[in-house]
Amino acid sequence: MNTPDTPDPALAQPLSDDDFERLESILDDLAERSDGIPSSWEYCDGFLTALLCGRRLLAPSEYFPVLFGGEPGDAAGFGKASFRDEAQLRNFLSLWMRRWNEIAAALQAPVETLDDERTLQPYLTDVRTVLAELPPEEQERFQASFGDEPLPAFAQYWAVGFWDVVQAWPDDWRTPRDRELGREWEDALMAIAALLEADEDEPSVNPVRDDGPPTVSADRIERFGDAIWAVYDLHDIARSLGPPIETVRKAAEPGRNDPCPCGSGKKYKRCCGAG
Repeated sequence: MNTPDTPDPALAQPLSDDDFERLESILDDLAERSDGIPSSWEYCDGFLTALLCGRRLLAPSEYFPVLFGGEPGDAAGFGKASFRDEAQLRNFLSLWMRRWNEIAAALQAPVETLDDERTLQPYLTDVRTVLAELPPEEQERFQASFGDEPLPAFAQYWAVGFWDVVQAWPDDWRTPRDRELGREWEDALMAIAALLEADEDEPSVNPVRDDGPPTVSADRIERFGDAIWAVYDLHDIARSLGPPIETVRKAAEPGRNDPCPCGSGKKYKRCCGAG
């Protein structure tokens, strides 16, 4: 039996395809009953990855309200998410922690190539491949589900999730003061931000299957690889520096006729401000 100090072996198990489908189903169910719920697990995967790369480790009570449509500083909870019952909530939290541990292990692994099986593998959905595989009568309906928005580019939702964490807690993502580390930090963030853009080049690769129709440009694949290494850079820099130190601001000097801040009851000019 596990004691409170013994890690639960179940939480160390990587997520399977079935597990990701369960997460997508939970998100779909939440979205049907509440606004502001992430549209896919790809977004959540980017959000979670950023949480593990920041210089300060956020508590679940800080980040879950933001993930589910709230704002930084909201009361502890799950934002706009309304879980159907306790079982659904426990199921989500268990899958979340397993994915958390899986990504954390990947970021701590001493990988040197993207082909290493230990390298971070974001959960991604190539929407264009999904569209191409649908029967013709369903393709128009699928495309209409995105409204006036263009189909998301490969890894775009993942980058949006990551970037939302950066924007929600800007103080935790300030550029380090060290010039060299600061340059590496900013370059890494820009590599991830590049995936926020649309993929407008000619498709030449299918990221899902070798025999699938081309849906992603070669440039996009290269940018995605750069973003993965950027995640490692951010993670390593954050671990080496630790949380950012708050700047202590000098209090404004009181006026000569103001009460002295020392609490003597005298005017400042006749107390600590004398001379």
